[in-house]
Amino acid sequence: MDAEVGLQEEDMEGSWTLLSWLASCLMVFGGALPYVPQYQEIQRSSNTEGFSTRVCLVLLIANILRIFFWIGKQFELTLLLQSVVMILTMFAMLHLCCAVQNTNRVSTKQHRLSELDLRYFWKWSVFEDYLLFCFGFTVLCALLTLLLLDSAVFVEALGSLAVLFEAMLGLPQLLQNFQNHSTRGMSVKMVLLWTAGDVFKTTYFVMNESPAQFWVCGSVQILIDVAILLQVLFYGQDTRVKLG
Repeated sequence: MDAEVGLQEEDMEGSWTLLSWLASCLMVFGGALPYVPQYQEIQRSSNTEGFSTRVCLVLLIANILRIFFWIGKQFELTLLLQSVVMILTMFAMLHLCCAVQNTNRVSTKQHRLSELDLRYFWKWSVFEDYLLFCFGFTVLCALLTLLLLDSAVFVEALGSLAVLFEAMLGLPQLLQNFQNHSTRGMSVKMVLLWTAGDVFKTTYFVMNESPAQFWVCGSVQILIDVAILLQVLFYGQDTRVKLG
């Protein structure tokens, strides 16, 4: 009898380990998956107008900050790997966007980082400028972290900034809907996927006892997602059409 109980406990432990491993893999690669069809669509259509490269800016800053937060407060490795995968994904998206835009450009005028023109910030013509900006931002973060690593306030502030940037990703859509008094042209399916992903992510943070910054800002993301879905109901758009 004791042997049977022991075998059942081993089976349950093995199943839990497998589920935990699958959840970790989903956390590492799940955030990048939505950009695969977007990448394929840009390649197919040779048009980048449907994709905002400012999404890349927000996610690059958020994930670079998260890496330095990990250096100061070493939480689970899964979240560090997730940041690395997301940074590589955003660079891949930027590289493709630059290539397509340069191919389609009629004017020979290019906008470069070296011009220091704020009107064209993050609208540069060359992929190397995006790399250079991220390199400069990374060096700045590295210097500050080196100087202030022993400060608990600085380390916690790094984590808060990282997840705050990521949490605000849906805010521009929310404000745009409010200004237009309409959700026309917005995909409800996209927002539903955001919501499902944010619920899973926040649950993962709570169950794995991640730093408080992660689950608090995950909760903020869910609230923003729900607010956008409420806008769909309030403005009375036909969701059946937009789900397509």
